[in-house]
Amino acid sequence: MSDDSKYSIDPVLEILHQTGTLDDDACDEILAQKEGSAKEIRDIVVDGGYMTEDDLLGAIAANNGTEVVALAGVDLSTDALKCVQGSVARMYGVVPIEFDGTTVTLATYTIPSPVVSDELGFVLGKEIRFVLARKEEVLDCISRYYGAQDSTVDNYLSLTEFETGAAAGIGDEEMDEKALTEAANSTPVIRLVQLVLHQAVQARASDIHFEPFEKEFHIRYRVDGALYEMTPPPKSLATPVISRIKVMSGLNIAERRLPQDGRIQLPVGNRIIDLRVSCLPTQFGESVVLRVLDRSVVSLDLENLGMPEDVYNGIGEDIEKPNGIIIVTGPTGSGKTTTLYSCLRRINKEGTKILTAEEPVEYDIDGLVQVPINPIQGNTFPLVLRAFLRQDPDVIMVGEIRDLETAQIAVQASLTGHLVFSTLHTNDAAGAVTRLVDMDVAPYLIASTLNAVLGQRLVRKVCKNCATSYDPTPETLKRLGLTEDQVAGNKFWFGAGCDVCNKSGYKGRKGLYEHLLVTDPIRVMITEKKPTLAIREKARELGMRTMREDGIRNILDGSTTVDEVLRYT
Repeated sequence: MSDDSKYSIDPVLEILHQTGTLDDDACDEILAQKEGSAKEIRDIVVDGGYMTEDDLLGAIAANNGTEVVALAGVDLSTDALKCVQGSVARMYGVVPIEFDGTTVTLATYTIPSPVVSDELGFVLGKEIRFVLARKEEVLDCISRYYGAQDSTVDNYLSLTEFETGAAAGIGDEEMDEKALTEAANSTPVIRLVQLVLHQAVQARASDIHFEPFEKEFHIRYRVDGALYEMTPPPKSLATPVISRIKVMSGLNIAERRLPQDGRIQLPVGNRIIDLRVSCLPTQFGESVVLRVLDRSVVSLDLENLGMPEDVYNGIGEDIEKPNGIIIVTGPTGSGKTTTLYSCLRRINKEGTKILTAEEPVEYDIDGLVQVPINPIQGNTFPLVLRAFLRQDPDVIMVGEIRDLETAQIAVQASLTGHLVFSTLHTNDAAGAVTRLVDMDVAPYLIASTLNAVLGQRLVRKVCKNCATSYDPTPETLKRLGLTEDQVAGNKFWFGAGCDVCNKSGYKGRKGLYEHLLVTDPIRVMITEKKPTLAIREKARELGMRTMREDGIRNILDGSTTVDEVLRYT
């Protein structure tokens, strides 16, 4: 008897399995291909030859009591097109094909969730009915009828409905809870917030910032580590927009004096994006930052992190050890958590019990028992870690070692036969040892339990579309500590700036790594309380490549620029 629950991760797969269209073996193969992949299940089914797209749409339509329509060559009515703005069509992947005065018929290529259906009905202010069509035809219709520019925040902010809303006082700072709720649920505000979030997700932003100032309201998003500003909305919209975000994340909209944290699950197309919300009271209102957690952007496979072969092989051996401590170091936003998740996924097998303590849990991973840390409720790292030791784990992941008590429990767990993963905020791998000593962890305990330290940074990659080569000057080589012989005639590269990279010259990021393997000579130095510099030099003697040296390797192969490497190493 098969386990139906494992196929419920995706409604398409669940339908194909429940209706007997695909058997257990085929569904298991599709699940295995989906693991760690950004591809949608429907694309894996079609691209893998399990079914044609037409047969797939027919099976989904039959299960949902709807029909499949052909959009190729069809002219859409003006009345139907007026029902849906281009920004909404793009955001939800729908095309309005018919309007009978009360109900608008929307063609889509996937199964709308109840959340999406309710939201669309509210935003459009009409009854809606769904039919299915080929993905390529839906996207072609959106492009053909709505063009490329309609969905920008800039154009939406020019709509007269915002002037109407401002005139009605939806931005009054002194609104009571009822008025705040009404403003947050007004159609213009809902559309603006959805459009801002969608545009940031499409740009692969890692964070979205809503910042009220005395006379302005700024919206910025961070892509590849750099902040970009959207066209500022009117200052009167600051309170309604921030209230809308608080409504979406289940926060108290009347509380504007204390920090609050929440989460939003945002449907984009047919996938769900997690947004971590942080509200901070400021002099001119609440500043809100959303951390975008999109599994389709972040790969959680160790082999996809772009590590040099020697580092990849070394970490691969470290994580297979039965006990000890493995630490990943680097500043905030350097990808430490992604690396830890990738390591845990590699060793996440049926015979291994893995517990994680995180503040907060960023990605839900099947097979891991993940515990959110919440100091306000008394759920602290030391408290959870002590409980972990009574849960018979094989592997423990601690989000961060912040104090002596957490460090001591991690050491204790390691000494009693557990493999422990954690992070530290230090500048390099060798600095992790000094940080633990500064926390008053006994050096002999560090020496006997620490297996390896991985230091990392994220640098921006040169945009391939506008990459331009040049010959480095003697001054540039001097800054990097290189000679002309070492460069051996290699060209250096930079991005000239184009539409693909938003004129920045960079597109995407990659890691720089240094892997400090704690061998016997290093253990002796730790016990003798040798300084960070001495440990680093000894590790280099034993074969460790520093992050600066790894950065130079990336400069020479054209992956990144001199400025990026000098800034981060």
